[in-house]
Amino acid sequence: MGEKLKIGLKALSNDEWLQPNPDLAARHAAFKARDESIQLTEEAHASGAELAAMLGLSGGLAQAAHAHHEDMCLLTRRDDEEFYRLIGAAVAYPTDWRVEDKMRLPLAALHAPIQGYAEQLATGVDRFMAKLKPGPIYGRSNWFIAPTDNLCWIADGTPEQTFAHVTPENAGETLFVRSERQTLRRLPKTGSILFTIGVYVEPLGQLDVGQIAWLAQAMEGLLQGEGDRRGAPHYARALKSYYERISA
Repeated sequence: MGEKLKIGLKALSNDEWLQPNPDLAARHAAFKARDESIQLTEEAHASGAELAAMLGLSGGLAQAAHAHHEDMCLLTRRDDEEFYRLIGAAVAYPTDWRVEDKMRLPLAALHAPIQGYAEQLATGVDRFMAKLKPGPIYGRSNWFIAPTDNLCWIADGTPEQTFAHVTPENAGETLFVRSERQTLRRLPKTGSILFTIGVYVEPLGQLDVGQIAWLAQAMEGLLQGEGDRRGAPHYARALKSYYERISA
């Protein structure tokens, strides 16, 4: 069995919230390349306007996400429901998911592909969201192994095809560690919750040996359960062999 899933949130200061000095040209190009990367429901307009104003901008969610490195999603709970839904998203740098497939879905359905989410995390996440007050900001990080350094990654084939070129000899150049820095905060006026995702990508070979050792060990867990969704059976052994070779 893989490791038990954990929310892993920690409190952040406002100065730690969003990355300074984003590459705005890259953001604009990514959004222009995929019009469908911005999806808004009617419910998102007031929340988007509040977010933009909070950031010193005019407009809404799209303008806020264009002006920062982080992708941004808005979630709200309707009066007759006990769960939060995705009502707006501006996602230039998706990690193998499509915004248009997720709109209006409840949190549990949003995370349905993640093995163990319903059993291990859903109740805790719903409770956290319900209790989140305006003001505090919380953050967490996760990671993936990707076959590309493109910030926008949507696989166009099966994992077997996507990672077919990876070998123990070239893993340092053909595998990329993709990290997502995620934050949550409640908007004070509309009460919507803002979820941000900051994506960072590094070639496996650029990490230090200690970090690669940690990843090699993590492959054991990914080869069971959640790793199937991430395509781990098609790269994990190459990554582990690469580590053994460079650490010998």
